[in-house]
Amino acid sequence: MTKIESRKKVAELLRKVRLGEMHVRDALLSFPDETDDKSIMASYHALVHYEADEELRLRDKLYREEQDDYIEFLSYVMEKGEDLPENIIKSYEKYYKSANIPHSKDTKGFLESFFRFLNI
Repeated sequence: MTKIESRKKVAELLRKVRLGEMHVRDALLSFPDETDDKSIMASYHALVHYEADEELRLRDKLYREEQDDYIEFLSYVMEKGEDLPENIIKSYEKYYKSANIPHSKDTKGFLESFFRFLNI
C-alpha cells in the first residue's frame, strides 16, 4: 500500500469512528502498519485519546463537539494525502516514540500493542 493509500484508509477509519459506524477498537485494529509515517502515528494516537475520553465526551457536549471536529479535521487532511500539521505531530511525539499499531489483526496483536501503550 502506498503512503497516500494508507493515509486515505486512515481518513476513512477516522470518519467511520466519528460517525459512529465503527468502534474505535476495530478502527485501531484496521490501521495500516506504516509505523514510519508520523501523520499515521499521530492519527492513531488521536483515536486512542478519543476512546480514552469517552466518559468526558458523554458529560461535556462542547468537549465532544471539539473532539469530533478535531477527528474530522484529521480525516480531511489525511484524505488529501497530506502531512498533518507539525504542531499536531509534535503534540503526540512528546508522549510516544512510535505508534503501537498492532501488526497482527487479531486480539493477541491488539493486546500486545495495548500493553506496550501502557508500558507493561
